Amino acid sequence: MSVIGAEPHLAGGKRNDLSTGDRLLTDSLAEGLVRFDAVGQIEAGVAERWIVIDDGRSYIFRLRNAVWADGTRVRAREVVPLLRRQLARGAENRVAPYLTAVASVVEMTPEVIEIELARPRPDLLKLFAQPEMALHRPGVAEGVGPFRRRDGARDGILLTPAPDPDRDPEEDGPTPEQNVLLRGERAATAILRFVERRSDLVTGGTIDDWPTLQAANPAPANVRIDPAAGLFGLAIVRREGFLADAENRGAIAQAFDRVDLTGSVSADWPARETILPEQLDSNAPPMVPTWATLPPEQRPSAARARVNAWRATHGGAPVLRLALPRSPGGTILWGHLARDLYAIGIRPIRVAQDDPGADLRLVDRVAPYDNARWYLAEACVACSAEAQAAIEAARLADTLPQRAEAAALADRLLTQDVAFIPLSRPLRWSLVALRLRQWQPNVRAWHPLNRLRAEPN
Repeated sequence: MSVIGAEPHLAGGKRNDLSTGDRLLTDSLAEGLVRFDAVGQIEAGVAERWIVIDDGRSYIFRLRNAVWADGTRVRAREVVPLLRRQLARGAENRVAPYLTAVASVVEMTPEVIEIELARPRPDLLKLFAQPEMALHRPGVAEGVGPFRRRDGARDGILLTPAPDPDRDPEEDGPTPEQNVLLRGERAATAILRFVERRSDLVTGGTIDDWPTLQAANPAPANVRIDPAAGLFGLAIVRREGFLADAENRGAIAQAFDRVDLTGSVSADWPARETILPEQLDSNAPPMVPTWATLPPEQRPSAARARVNAWRATHGGAPVLRLALPRSPGGTILWGHLARDLYAIGIRPIRVAQDDPGADLRLVDRVAPYDNARWYLAEACVACSAEAQAAIEAARLADTLPQRAEAAALADRLLTQDVAFIPLSRPLRWSLVALRLRQWQPNVRAWHPLNRLRAEPN
């Protein structure tokens, strides 16, 4: 199989921008207390079962009969410091900032671990299932994942099912069909390999490579799109000039023809106008922006009037720098967004995704769990102090009702501030051979390698 991007590496080091390949390899060679199954639901990992007590403030995990790659048994005394290290990594781990409610991780017995929370968090398991929370000892290239790395592969990383310590050693081992050859490569190469039937799966596809996929014209039955939950839109990065005023930012937001943009890419890619996709754990439905109350056909003229009023005072057309990926899909986005901005009297300039001088920057992220604070915190790149305070209040809330109230307030303030311009949900696609019947679309856009084929009888 192929994953779009560079050669995968095991998660670790001082970075939080793990690629899809990094996360897949980490999930294959190591796992956390729990992990995601083929449909994005929680299943056992290093822990075989768990209970939640004390009104959601205590999670108790019993470890399964697992062994490290060197054959030694996994014990709580080793797992506890590994968990503490993951939680302490902060900005080096994209999940850790959403686990600040964890107060302690302690060993109760050699097989039992308790995680105590300062505040109830019913979504804790989905965070612990992320590959970033996989457990592997420092300096060791493998953990307790469903696969082991094998030597001898000249092209990619060869993975073979890990031995089951509960299995009779006299039984037959894994067959060659259960092995996985994982490659990280350019989208064009990965797609060509699949079309030529030299690969069963291409995963990690985004809007960046969608035009390449369309040009290859694979069989429609092989093209799968996940109903990915997350953010896809433009974050306000610089609140200066035309963007210093919330009503001006609203004019930018209402200028974009979202239905035309998403429909030109895929009928399975819906437009979106709110930051939250649904109510989630907020105590109010997603806040609808003021500009979205106008009929779509009236929005361009209203936005143009706002730009003309600014030009009458400041002279000259406003200039906005849009940070977009340098990719075929990024060019499609640029064509639609630039057209709509020119139509209301704004002069757009395309800059690199990491350009420090950008005014607006594309955010394209799949949500790790169904939590309103994640959406609001990720959307708040440069938002008002009031919105930031409400997001922080949601993090520190002592009860779930208080958390829901703070999230609703933060959603309202962030939307009124027009600090983020939603466009759609993340576009995530795969090419899947028909014989991989276990592949399932899901909101996490996550497809563990040990859940692609049915278990052998």
